[in-house]
Amino acid sequence: MFDISHLHPMSVHFAIALVLTGFLADVLSFIFKTEKNFLTKAGYWLQLLGMVAVIAAFCTGFFLTNEMEGEAGDLREKHELFAKITLILIILSTCLRILTVYLNKEETNLRYVFLGLLFLAVLGVGYTGFLGGALVYNFMIGL
Repeated sequence: MFDISHLHPMSVHFAIALVLTGFLADVLSFIFKTEKNFLTKAGYWLQLLGMVAVIAAFCTGFFLTNEMEGEAGDLREKHELFAKITLILIILSTCLRILTVYLNKEETNLRYVFLGLLFLAVLGVGYTGFLGGALVYNFMIGL
């Protein structure tokens, strides 16, 4: 039976896929110079969609999942902490990227700043997902 708490695991997969694919497109834009324009635009739009997905994943996890006690509760708090850090990183990176696109400064050193923040967000998404997976598989949360 469908439960509203199922929205969180359903939404996190979009966040993971969009953020990782957007970052990959940006990295590939450095390698494939002939496709740089396409890959940079794809990375931009994937990052925007990824930010929306991260916000949705965070909100569904924060507001729609149940409290936990004991060891599972401690792991959930750690998962939530890294989710907040990831949320802040992706929002900062995306806002900076929007600003550089708006000001037509994509080919400046600001690109490395938002890509660095995006890389940290990718690491955050990965570790937050790992902690979420540990909640599911170690404590059977959500099953």
